[in-house]
Amino acid sequence: MPMTNNVLFPSPTDGIVSSYLAGRWVAPDDTARAIHSSVTGEQIAMAGNATLNTQAMLDYARTVGGPALRELTFHDRAKLLKRLATYLDEHKEYLTTLAFNSGATRADSKIDIDGGIGTVFVFASKGRRELPDDTICTDGDVEQLSRTGSFLGQHIYTSKPGVAVHINAYNFPVWGMLEKLAPALLAGMPAIIKPATSTSYITEACFRLMIDSNIFPPGSFQLIAGGTGGLLDQLDLQDVVSFTGSANTATQLRSNPHLLHHAIPFNAEQDSLNASVLGPDVTIDTPEFDLFVKEVVTEMTTKAGQKCTAIRRIMAPQNMVSHLIDAVSAALDQINIGDPSLDNTSMGALVSVSQRLSVLEASSEIATQADLIYGSPSLSLNNADAEKGAFMSPMLFHCAEPDIASVVHSTEAFGPVSTIMPYNDIKHACELLNRGGGSLVASVVTSDGQVAREIATHSAAFHGRLYFNNETSMKESTGHGSPLPHMVHGGPGRAGGSEELGGVRGVKHYMQRTAIQGSPDILSAVSNEFVVGAKEHTSDRHPFRKTFSELSIGETLYTERRQISLEDIEHFANFTGDTFYAHMDEEAASANPFFPGRVAHGYLLLSFAAGLFVDPDPGPVLANTGLVGLSFQKPVSPGDTIKVTLTVKRKTKRNEEYGEVQWSVRLQNQDGDQVASYDLLTMNTL
Repeated sequence: MPMTNNVLFPSPTDGIVSSYLAGRWVAPDDTARAIHSSVTGEQIAMAGNATLNTQAMLDYARTVGGPALRELTFHDRAKLLKRLATYLDEHKEYLTTLAFNSGATRADSKIDIDGGIGTVFVFASKGRRELPDDTICTDGDVEQLSRTGSFLGQHIYTSKPGVAVHINAYNFPVWGMLEKLAPALLAGMPAIIKPATSTSYITEACFRLMIDSNIFPPGSFQLIAGGTGGLLDQLDLQDVVSFTGSANTATQLRSNPHLLHHAIPFNAEQDSLNASVLGPDVTIDTPEFDLFVKEVVTEMTTKAGQKCTAIRRIMAPQNMVSHLIDAVSAALDQINIGDPSLDNTSMGALVSVSQRLSVLEASSEIATQADLIYGSPSLSLNNADAEKGAFMSPMLFHCAEPDIASVVHSTEAFGPVSTIMPYNDIKHACELLNRGGGSLVASVVTSDGQVAREIATHSAAFHGRLYFNNETSMKESTGHGSPLPHMVHGGPGRAGGSEELGGVRGVKHYMQRTAIQGSPDILSAVSNEFVVGAKEHTSDRHPFRKTFSELSIGETLYTERRQISLEDIEHFANFTGDTFYAHMDEEAASANPFFPGRVAHGYLLLSFAAGLFVDPDPGPVLANTGLVGLSFQKPVSPGDTIKVTLTVKRKTKRNEEYGEVQWSVRLQNQDGDQVASYDLLTMNTL
């Protein structure tokens, strides 16, 4: 175990980082490279195997892992994800202590390890709530492609019979793996995971837990420790590559002739020059000023600034720059650098000595157009040796003329480095924001809604995420640099031009969207959802007397008719207080271009519809949980009659006790014209 002044860090198993291929562990060979602790400089592991049979990995994923996953429904996969997240959550302390070797503090690992596990929990939840208990999901509404509705169109998503290749960066060895893996597995696609070598021992430790849990089918995920060899040249059209790392490496990989020739999807999340703007409404004595300083310092020092979402450019009104420099410098004075395992350490080491040299080199470029106002080569460390570890001081620059300084908008020092610059007005701030050439995130601290709108209007196209914060949201906001599984993570231009996460949207990156066309019966059979116009069938029992399991898609109840009288309309108006003129004033209603005269309330029609189709006695129907897509197509006048067609549209099992039934409800008048439609949601016992 590496040690800093009697503090012990766990080491990788047997000092090696193995790959996992076709159900077996493969140790490094003589081409392996050494991995060193970024805190002590000691060698802690070896990783890499140039003879790894990547074709065997692909074959195993395609013939074993993929078919097993695709046999499961979205809900089945979501349940497995929840079990996996729960299992990892019980073992995260070991991963946290292991990550000390990478320079990560406990707070850093909370973002990486807890954040990764939390992401899996979110996708498990979204899979159950937002996707069907099926292997196919529909996308969007049915499109009528013919006059009578006998020929329709519908988009569907199906699982690709390929492999997701995940190439991850060194800075988030757990979150980086899990945030890609969770949506891929939910989509039914097995993955081959290739972590960055320098922190691969942390990824491998988490991966071993995943294998030991025996939760997912064999072949669902495999691991490459070291180089990928010829893997990219062995992929086909059903595979997906997802990459996180530098723009240079992304360009090199995505230009692979084989990937281009076969149009293999390549998603890239790259480094970017993210920025933060202090709004013109913020003054030194407002809570927003302190909030801004805190966000800047947090982003400079968390993970020692080694975050693709970290703040690299700080923009403030000219009259606030000096105040900001003083406040940020004072806050940086409180940062305690050193042994990451100690609770009083604020910032640990960079991932390696070579990475520190790279950061210093980039900082030297920035220094050609900006003044260093905070930072020193001499360090006073907390229980650590500056000669052995990859420690460095935070560095803050001031660029007085950002309009002519190109380097600060094009050079990223991937460490605790940021540059303050002035702006003249919001238009100027937007111009500076956009000069980064596309970023993952830009943040704005302001309480002025018009400032937020102007920045969104002129800069949203250059950023994957805009994060606005102020006194109202500051207590619950998640921070400038925190990608959330619910929201899109990615960005245009320099940031890679792709996206990850975004809830179920991220799942669909691993699936194929296909337009299907045909008759209502065909579309209904393919989607396993009732499509209006498809064959309906009746039963000798009222559908509300049937359990979730007994109901079938397309099962329909046709009700008797009910006449709507003027007395009904007036009674409903007086009873509810809804005396809108269209229901109570014949002359005013007749003058309205939408009505022939006084008409029935829409909610009156809904109430009468329920009275026509509801079975009143206790039974399998537990509750009405909502209406979806309610619309009124034609007014109903006094003397008209209505009847209801109630059809089982979709069934979604929610747990072992009950399931959700979505019913298509259509109201027709005496002429057979549809006057209203909606989907009714009920919870039914299984």
